[in-house]
Amino acid sequence: MGFLDPLFELFEFHRGTSRRKLSKVRRNQLETVEIRVKMDCEGCERRVRKSVEGMKGVTKVEVEPKKHRLIVTGYVDPHKVLRRVRHRTGKRAEFWPYVPYDLVDHPYVRGVYDKKAPAGYVRNVYDNPQAPSLARASSTELNYITAFSDENTQACTIM
Repeated sequence: MGFLDPLFELFEFHRGTSRRKLSKVRRNQLETVEIRVKMDCEGCERRVRKSVEGMKGVTKVEVEPKKHRLIVTGYVDPHKVLRRVRHRTGKRAEFWPYVPYDLVDHPYVRGVYDKKAPAGYVRNVYDNPQAPSLARASSTELNYITAFSDENTQACTIM
């Protein structure tokens, strides 16, 4: 374990016909990619699974047809996985847009609550810049906003 080990990990020697070449090897990090794909039947489920099973770097594929969810684990690029699912299946696919209900401060605000979301999940408002500011507000911020409201006359004793 010397100080040059990280440098040697970036490069790999290939033996050619008569000379050595130094080439840079790009390695992906281990990632878990969650994708939302509509699956109606077992055939759709099988088609979605087979679309990513053959990819280089994929170690594990999970399909949850009731939640319309595909989970791919491995040394892969998330955007390449999404493109491959779209191309191979012909279905509309997107990154998983939901988070558990407990992680959002105001789950029933317009733009957060989604009727199509699986049970226990709401839309992820922290990654969405178009979400209303009230959806991203914490409870202390909400108290400050409503403290001086004209609609709530009991909130401020100074007035």
